[in-house]
Amino acid sequence: MGAKRRRSIKPNLLSHTRPQNLQPLRPLSSRATRNVIRKHHTLQKQISQAVATKNVSLATSLQSQIDAAGGLPTYQHASILGQSAARGGDSSKVLMEWLTPSLKRNPTYVTPQSYRKLRMLEVGALSVENACSRSGFFDIERIDLHSQHAGILEQDFMKRPIPEKELLHEEGFDVVSLSLVVNYVGDAKERGDMLRRVGSFIRVRQDIERAEDLGKGTMNALPALFLVLPAPCVLNSRYLDEETLERIVGNEGYELVQKKLSKKLVYYLWRFKGAKDSQRQSFRRVELRPGGARNNFSIVMR
Repeated sequence: MGAKRRRSIKPNLLSHTRPQNLQPLRPLSSRATRNVIRKHHTLQKQISQAVATKNVSLATSLQSQIDAAGGLPTYQHASILGQSAARGGDSSKVLMEWLTPSLKRNPTYVTPQSYRKLRMLEVGALSVENACSRSGFFDIERIDLHSQHAGILEQDFMKRPIPEKELLHEEGFDVVSLSLVVNYVGDAKERGDMLRRVGSFIRVRQDIERAEDLGKGTMNALPALFLVLPAPCVLNSRYLDEETLERIVGNEGYELVQKKLSKKLVYYLWRFKGAKDSQRQSFRRVELRPGGARNNFSIVMR
């Protein structure tokens, strides 16, 4: 009898790391909401580590724990509750605080010949009623791995077709929102892949009136990436700090124009100027801040 073939396990796309589970959802207190989100992220990170070391039995056991806790629907339910006005509001309010003054001066931000609204791609969308949606300034495409609303397309961003260059003007976006999305990806290299992919969907429009015609302000930020992360990912990581994050994102053709730090979240608005492959650098995981109380969050660009 021949030797048994070992079952191999390969790193999955993000879509394969978030299981569907149709158990009824229960009300959650603020404390329970935080615990659900924290536990889900921890287990997801441990699964990625198990996958990387080809530990099939451990990865299966950890996945069972996620399923037993309610899977993705419970996690999304907790995330939606966390974005409610009663619990601190949604992160897109910060984006609108930055953009609204300039948008009110020129709601379409285009030449009189086109009169089209700005286009936004919201990755990991949980609601169709957040601040961006209510503003009326955007035509928004919302996607998530496990949609809970008819207005949100069920789609993996890493599988979303990239527009052809000649169609980018029409199919591209003026704003791409990654709010509490990158931190969900369990593998540091895949986080880098996600950030790099964003630029393929951003359009640098030639028909847009330039900022000097509209007055100074955050309008200079467009087209842009809106990035939101849990504060500890940047402020208490062993491998990532603000300076390194700015170098990583800047390496992809962005410049930082706005930021806000809070105890729980960090918000960034990055203007996209365009990236050249020949100028891109790789970023490895390097210890920046030693200490037992640090977390291991990192972003690797290959």
